[in-house]
Amino acid sequence: MAVDLPLGFEFAGAACGIKKVAGREDISLVVCRGGAVAAGVYTTNRVFAAPVAVDRQRTPSHEIRVVVTNSGNANACTGERGLRDAQEMTRLAAAAVDAAPEQALVMSTGVIGEFLPMEKVAAGIAQAAKQLAAHEDAFMEAVRGIMTTDRGPKIAFRQLSLSGREVRLAGMTKGAGMIGPKMATMLAIITTDAALTPEQAQASLAAAVEESFNAISVEGHMSTNDTALLLASGAAGGEALANQDLQTFQRALTELCIELAKQIPDDGEGATHLIAIEVRGCDTNADAQLIARTIANSALVKTAVHGGDPNWGRIVSAAGYAGVAFDPAQVSLRVNGHLLYEHGAPVAFNAKTVSEAIKSQRETHLRLQVGPGAGASRHWTSDLTTDYVNFNALYTT
Repeated sequence: MAVDLPLGFEFAGAACGIKKVAGREDISLVVCRGGAVAAGVYTTNRVFAAPVAVDRQRTPSHEIRVVVTNSGNANACTGERGLRDAQEMTRLAAAAVDAAPEQALVMSTGVIGEFLPMEKVAAGIAQAAKQLAAHEDAFMEAVRGIMTTDRGPKIAFRQLSLSGREVRLAGMTKGAGMIGPKMATMLAIITTDAALTPEQAQASLAAAVEESFNAISVEGHMSTNDTALLLASGAAGGEALANQDLQTFQRALTELCIELAKQIPDDGEGATHLIAIEVRGCDTNADAQLIARTIANSALVKTAVHGGDPNWGRIVSAAGYAGVAFDPAQVSLRVNGHLLYEHGAPVAFNAKTVSEAIKSQRETHLRLQVGPGAGASRHWTSDLTTDYVNFNALYTT
């Protein structure tokens, strides 16, 4: 992989038997022994998992030393026992690295409504703690420890110079189904050795998430466990970032989060296409975002892309029921650069050529112009396939 990981962090992953497939990592540790500034952004679902309840109370913070994650079991809809189990996970992880329980965060992902096998979890945390290291192999073990139905690891890295200091960012995420903002069935941990205050970290992460993890979907189903964490060790040195350095860091963090986020719908369960939707010309960015999400969540749009059908009517009509006011006579649409609809009316195009442009590449780009406004937004989703239906019909059986 040949990347420089952020200074001040150790990683590990271990298999403890939560997942049905023996030997697959299902416990992950990310440790900052010197203490990290931490920020979090979480699902807005009113039904949220126990780990979300714990982490919301503990972020933002200036003293987080460990994040423990289990995969294969969401610890969601598990009542008071689930909350106690999440708290116990933080206690066990903290004890393993000589930290206090309140210096630990926890994430879980997997099947909803099942209690955690805490004896296995405890053994997994103990095993992972013995394997902690700062090298790439350990990082990848931790990545595999947060995966569920993902076909492969989802990672991204950045390195930049801020006032003469080299600063590194490394991100890992997971998610392939039950993806719908705000946020999606996804977990993400971004580590950096930049120096940030808790307030800076929280504001930077929230802004980055809005353009990335809040701009993706697979089927539009919001999860109970969604969590994105930013940990800053400050090990690159110097005072907390300010002015231009902070702006440069923000851009790098946002770019990294977008790179991570796009990998989720691209790995949508059964997906054969990543669909990039760009909406322009609205009165506000929020209006453009709503139109983009409405198009993304249309099963008819998603199946048309899967079949390589340049069915512009499905896209235009989806924009029309998004609940955003615009003049239909000003709407234009391009698919993979081909103009299909202009100023509220269809234009002549070669359907075979456009169909081939969809079928022949993994990413399909839909660009909708709805008026003269400055509001714009992007959203990424996947196509809808029979494989998705089959997978999710049998997921828990």
